[in-house]
Amino acid sequence: MQSADSLATAQNALMEDQPVEKTLSIWELVTSGGIGGQLIMLTLGLLLFVALYLYFERLMAISAASKIDVNFMNNIKMNILNGKIDAAKMLCAQTNSPVARLTEKGISRIGKPLEDINTAIENAGKLEIYKLEKNVSILATIAGAAPMIGFLGTVIGMILAFHEMANGGGQIEVKALAGGIQTAMTTTVAGLVVGIIAYMGYNHVVVKTDKVVHQMEANATDFLDLLNEPS
Repeated sequence: MQSADSLATAQNALMEDQPVEKTLSIWELVTSGGIGGQLIMLTLGLLLFVALYLYFERLMAISAASKIDVNFMNNIKMNILNGKIDAAKMLCAQTNSPVARLTEKGISRIGKPLEDINTAIENAGKLEIYKLEKNVSILATIAGAAPMIGFLGTVIGMILAFHEMANGGGQIEVKALAGGIQTAMTTTVAGLVVGIIAYMGYNHVVVKTDKVVHQMEANATDFLDLLNEPS
């Protein structure tokens, strides 16, 4: 009986000596970095929110700008060839798209030299491109700034960790040091995640914008070719 109790005691002691796996949630990572780490993480969270908002806002605006009736230019051509300039202007006014606004600008210049019409369309096109690219540069800024802010948090965390080592007089606990380094590296991960998301969103918006710009250029060329056709 005594040997059984001794065996049970030995087994319990062995189980107590075994390391216990420690789990760490994302929330604990965010909140365990002290005031400095929490401010860095809060800043990165705000940047992520702004990046996502700008991405979806621009995506919806660009998608709306790219929608146009496939028969739009054919109807414009028919009206102009039949001398119905006012009807062509009305059609452009009823169509809310950059292509329609560029075409309306060109129609309003009919009768003037072709060079003047081309210049008016180019100037209107620059304004439409500016509208499409509104706030897109902020996405690019976040894509570059977020990783640097994350690295800043890491550097601050490492400085604090080495400061504890210096003040510990050689008796610093490895557990405390590892926790500080872990928290410091968390800001780097967060900064890279926000930067990657913003970078991918920026590139996608740029590609979508380029497609709309090419659509505008193609329709502007078709309109100028229409004016060059012999009557």
